[in-house]
Amino acid sequence: MTPEPFVMNDPWWIVAIKAIGIVILVLTWQIINVWFERRVLGKMQQRKGPIMNGPFGLGQTLGDGLKFLLKEDFAPGMVDRVLYTLAPVIAGVSAFTAWSVIPMGGQVTMFGVETRLQVADLPVSALVLLAAASTAVYGFVLAGYSSQSPYSLLGSMRSSAQMISYEISMGLSYVAVFLYAGSMSTGQIVEAQGLPLFGANPLGLQQWYWLLLLPSFVIYVISMLGESNRVPFDLPECESELVSGHITEYTGFRYAIFYLTEYINMTTLSAVVTTLFLGGYKAIWPLGFIIPDTGWWGLLWFVIKVQLMIFFFVWVRASLPRFRYDQFMNLGWKWLIPISLAWVMVIALLRGLTNHGLLQGPMLWIIIGVVFALLLAVMFLGGGNGKVDGMADVDEPFDAFAGGYPVPPMPGQTLPELADVVHGTTETDDRKDVE
Repeated sequence: MTPEPFVMNDPWWIVAIKAIGIVILVLTWQIINVWFERRVLGKMQQRKGPIMNGPFGLGQTLGDGLKFLLKEDFAPGMVDRVLYTLAPVIAGVSAFTAWSVIPMGGQVTMFGVETRLQVADLPVSALVLLAAASTAVYGFVLAGYSSQSPYSLLGSMRSSAQMISYEISMGLSYVAVFLYAGSMSTGQIVEAQGLPLFGANPLGLQQWYWLLLLPSFVIYVISMLGESNRVPFDLPECESELVSGHITEYTGFRYAIFYLTEYINMTTLSAVVTTLFLGGYKAIWPLGFIIPDTGWWGLLWFVIKVQLMIFFFVWVRASLPRFRYDQFMNLGWKWLIPISLAWVMVIALLRGLTNHGLLQGPMLWIIIGVVFALLLAVMFLGGGNGKVDGMADVDEPFDAFAGGYPVPPMPGQTLPELADVVHGTTETDDRKDVE
């Protein structure tokens, strides 16, 4: 069952107040997020993190922001001035655009006017989210192109390939939500998740899509990590290879915009996953029996959920190493996209059968469980060629200069001149030595 569509006829001054309020809230939130990430990383790495310059070290983040504003803003002489300045503006505007259609709360009274905590709710609001994320690619590409630097250009090319690749799987995870909710309106998607999970529903459980559409939720979470260019997917900015990627030649205020955009993107992606999969501003069960999600209380639940997802970003950064680029692209094109396509076909079939009354009751859950079990079997029990990733073919002669550059031998290979001195070891050799 799809909730009734919302009709938002707010006066222009209410829309302006909500838009300005969102900008202030998002900017202030990023100051807290920078401090929050530093503190959490400090705890995870057994150090204190920022503890000076204000209560709990909060003044350190404000000092960093003032440093960027007051620092000399110069550019190398060979850059394209127009595109060089336009690139961070495009990235910054794209980061804020998505917030115009994200519902942050339900019905409230604002200066005597009944309205919703959402700037606008379009029939295709979810597509606006995807379009806003896609537009940010232009900012990164123009930043590398206009800098006239090989490191910046390589970083922008990596960033564009990475974001486009993972936007496909991200968009496919949106499709499953559209099919199940029966709408592309973000407000209606949140309300659809507020419907009871069971018929009588004495426990107050709701239809949050992270459970009903678990494969789409997992794919979206992986895709949003790739979309945000953060560890373990920070290949466009990895210091060990490309200095700072597309922002290598930036400094001062223009660098600050890119730096701020990264945290806004992280917050925006957390807000989107909260809206599409975690019930939006709906209360977390069973705490909803104590604190409701009606009125302004919905904003509190929304902020809590988004902050928990930001903690997930920080936790992943502290836990996982950086991927190789080929591993990263293989994950997107060979796994996430095919699985997303198959899952969308399954959801479309189930919804079609349900709408025609051919699939009801426990049979629906049985089929969903079987499909989910098959997906897990494909992911974890899928066959391979029996060869360990990165293991060299020991039957072929090894030539260190075959590609034009000297490379070290892989496990199982031996340099001809060092055949009697040292050789690479394989896992089999190590086990034999132990035995």
